[in-house]
Amino acid sequence: MKFGTLALNDAILKGLAEENYTTPTPIQAQTIPIVLDRKDVIASAQTGTGKTAAFALPILQILFNSQDTVRRGKDIKALIVSPTRELAEQIHESFKSYGRYTNLRTAVVYGGTAIEPQIERLNKGVDILIATPGRLLDLAKQNYAKLSKVEVLVLDEADLLLDMGFIEDVNKINKLCAEYKQTLLFSATMPAKVMALANSVLRKPEIVSVSPLASTAKTVEQRLFYVPIAKKIELCLYLLRNMIKGNIIIFRRTKFGVDKLEQALQKNGYKVATIHGDKSQAARQEALNSLKDGLVNILIATDVAARGIDVDNLDAVVNFDLPNIPELYVHRIGRTGRAGNTGTAYSFCAAEEKPYLISIQRLISKIIKVEEGHPYPLDPKEKPQIHKKQGSKHKKGRKSVASKQKKKRWY
Repeated sequence: MKFGTLALNDAILKGLAEENYTTPTPIQAQTIPIVLDRKDVIASAQTGTGKTAAFALPILQILFNSQDTVRRGKDIKALIVSPTRELAEQIHESFKSYGRYTNLRTAVVYGGTAIEPQIERLNKGVDILIATPGRLLDLAKQNYAKLSKVEVLVLDEADLLLDMGFIEDVNKINKLCAEYKQTLLFSATMPAKVMALANSVLRKPEIVSVSPLASTAKTVEQRLFYVPIAKKIELCLYLLRNMIKGNIIIFRRTKFGVDKLEQALQKNGYKVATIHGDKSQAARQEALNSLKDGLVNILIATDVAARGIDVDNLDAVVNFDLPNIPELYVHRIGRTGRAGNTGTAYSFCAAEEKPYLISIQRLISKIIKVEEGHPYPLDPKEKPQIHKKQGSKHKKGRKSVASKQKKKRWY
């Protein structure tokens, strides 16, 4: 299948051609026709699957076809709600690239930067607005962002929107938009709270899922290191000196952890940039650009701040802290090994993180290869015993001490 078979107009196809895009990804091939039929959609799609184009291309098509017959004013016709500033910028760039020959007006608004230039841009008229919830509601309250004429509403990364506490903001935004509109919800994971949101804001949606959420790319080699929590920084330095090369993202669960690791790596002569929620937008963008431009080769980030970051030719991902949500593991390691390239994911597991590893390995239906022989191993008493068949049940009726000990084993 080619993009030309999806009933997209020549202006959009020309923009795609200049981006060297000829063949739609599975999420695009399935979603675009449904959106063009003006149906609501729930799409299960992870980072790196091409989901942005899955909603951007049909939105551009819908608005491009109607712009000659609808009076061109300041009313926003399509609204994309994004949880983070970085993701909002990325979506905005995609709309500009795909729609460069459509004459449709796009803009992006988010907090952490001056509001005045955003107000000025909205006053000139915008067809497609990409926004983070807080800044959007501020602009709507001041009557600069008029949402009553929105025809298509996109809730992107819905699971992260909810994890970041935006549920009330999302509901407010939905009520500010036109009652009868098309709504598209994209989420990497589909927990009950996301489905509850979908049920409250969508009408008879079509459901699209391109692959199991547990899948991990075959192009990513996964390595597991058991290490005491107090020795993780030493292990990280050891691996950077002896094994891990190229462009790297290191994930930590907390902002404090990001800053602590940054100090340790800089002290040892490494060029490092960091991204977390307490950083200003300018600082976060500068950190990302420094990695893309080769000024540093290591980026340390929290999951929330890193969602939406897209870096070409990323050689490795380091899970310094294992995520407490197993789907985040799939997200993290999916940032390397893209576009036919190979990558490696290094994961550190302390005794305290054994439950997280249980969940991850059950989700991906795979036991991650354990790396032995490094200088900072776990005490043998703490190291978990791995059974090849995870989740296997012991035979009934065994009352021996050995049987009880097996039940206590971690697998």
